[in-house]
Amino acid sequence: MSPDKKKWLTFLVVASGVFMSTLDSSMVNIALPSIMKEFNSPLQDTEWVVMVYLLTITATLLFWGHLSDRIGRGRIYTTGMLIFGVSSLACAHAPTLSFLIFSRFLQALGAAMMMSTGPAIIKEAFPPEQLGRSLGLIGMAVSLGLMSGPGLGGILLELSSWRALFFLTVPLGLGFSFLGARVLPAPNRHLSAPLDWLGALAWAAALTFFSLALTHATAADWSLSKLLLAVGASGLSFACFFRLEALVPHPLLALHLFRTRCFSMAIASAVLSFMVLFAVILLTPFHLDRILGLPPAQIGLVMLAIPSSILVVSPLAGWLSDSVGARTLSTLGLAASTSGVLLLTRIDSQTTPQAIAGLLALLGMGQAMFLSPNSASVLAQAKRDEAGAAAALLATARNLGMLLGIAQAALLFSLFFREFTGGLDLRDFRPEHRAFFISALHGAFAGAGLTGLAGIALSWLRGRREPARTRP
Repeated sequence: MSPDKKKWLTFLVVASGVFMSTLDSSMVNIALPSIMKEFNSPLQDTEWVVMVYLLTITATLLFWGHLSDRIGRGRIYTTGMLIFGVSSLACAHAPTLSFLIFSRFLQALGAAMMMSTGPAIIKEAFPPEQLGRSLGLIGMAVSLGLMSGPGLGGILLELSSWRALFFLTVPLGLGFSFLGARVLPAPNRHLSAPLDWLGALAWAAALTFFSLALTHATAADWSLSKLLLAVGASGLSFACFFRLEALVPHPLLALHLFRTRCFSMAIASAVLSFMVLFAVILLTPFHLDRILGLPPAQIGLVMLAIPSSILVVSPLAGWLSDSVGARTLSTLGLAASTSGVLLLTRIDSQTTPQAIAGLLALLGMGQAMFLSPNSASVLAQAKRDEAGAAAALLATARNLGMLLGIAQAALLFSLFFREFTGGLDLRDFRPEHRAFFISALHGAFAGAGLTGLAGIALSWLRGRREPARTRP
């Protein structure tokens, strides 16, 4: 097989995994109101269908990146695709909300294996001068998955049920896992250094306790002592994690990478960028459903505005990043995203779906301007033997932002809605609560806007220039 052909077959396998995981996540977000209705579950329980997925990915990405440097990125990636496909089938047959959440946990393990290794595989397959452009093409796969999800999900929700959504990714996961086993590179070296098991456990425990504290802060069955215990356990786990990473010879988290300001600011701004995006992705379908009364297919079309704008802007942003650099493009992108979410604080029951779609398009355009240049700037500063760690850090930042964005938005919305309605949950929503819903939505979006402003500042502080090529 010629190197050029193998390069593009490798791209096809990686892009298919990206498409599959983003297709699934965008459809599940659309289906949350339907899942809530079927299981009659409160918001803090229903959101765990999304939260457990993001939490598992965020908690295990560093570990899979760590492991891929030892047994090969191709092996990790193809195994992850297979696990994802099988777990999708389990999600489709979930008899209870608890089983669905557990199946999503298994699905997330497969997604994390793909996400932690995909960028590094692309980096090795393409020459350094094409890094930004190849990542821009991966951004197109992301946008295609996100773009297809709302439309397909809305149609399937009207024709069948939310269970049908999970069947779509079953053949993709199984088929491309076998293709990946033939195409992706076999490991050319085996690191003998031991795995950082203690660091992995401490990181997972810290994120789990922190997520439990955020999602149950407004739960009636959680006392203040339980919340304080969860917060304290999270803080202790984080302290143990960073202490372990400073002591072990081959840590899970390469702390020395953060000594470079450009790298650390890029990672931090990525977290904040995705917090903004997923606050909007979580709450907007509920507004379209509860306030505007749109059917699922129309909700999907409105939400389609985000990935559609990403599809248009992402290739251009990737191409420009190879010559302009990340600081200007990424900061402008975050400014556009933040403007979009702040304008969403002005929507009400009279705002048309078209107007909301326009604001979502602005948000998506900003995300596309930010993502490709920011990712390229992170990978360009990693040495060749640190590519797996840098790619895993990049994916961890992205999914940590998603996780925190959903948790923050749900927490703020629940706090405001409970305050305005005298202690009610979103599942208790009735038409007379419309004004309270809109006020709570504005409060949650305002919180996301403040997060975006912090991201703009950090993105600009990364410095004026980034390395143009990957260091050997």
